[in-house]
Amino acid sequence: MPTYTVTVANLSLSQQQKSQIAEAITTAHSTHTGAPRFFAQVLFFATNEGEHFVGGRVNTTPQVYVHGLVRQGRSNEIKQALMSQILEEIARIAGITAEDVWIYLQDIPATQMIEFGRFLPAPGDEAEWEREMTPEKRSSLPK
Repeated sequence: MPTYTVTVANLSLSQQQKSQIAEAITTAHSTHTGAPRFFAQVLFFATNEGEHFVGGRVNTTPQVYVHGLVRQGRSNEIKQALMSQILEEIARIAGITAEDVWIYLQDIPATQMIEFGRFLPAPGDEAEWEREMTPEKRSSLPK
């Protein structure tokens, strides 16, 4: 399942903006990969003033960095479409330029990921994998 870590520098996001960004990332991931929405998780972090450096100097520009860990097996076209949608949405929601949004997408083989107590399925095999969850766990997941 994808884990997206959103780190902001020189920028304070409201709870509403965080919710909108989490929704935008979840929607983009599900739309472009076909994975269920409940697969996506989004974590937020903020750097303290003076703790973010670019080119060896303290950065003072508001910026957003997204590091996405996703299952291996999708084409470059799918990944670039996913990243482009995330870029546009974050820039709009955070009120910054696209030049101040940095996105890194990293592939990990499904065989090297465990979530919900089991190794993840290959892309496209999510439905069968989900059916093997306990009814209690399945019913607790967002749709």
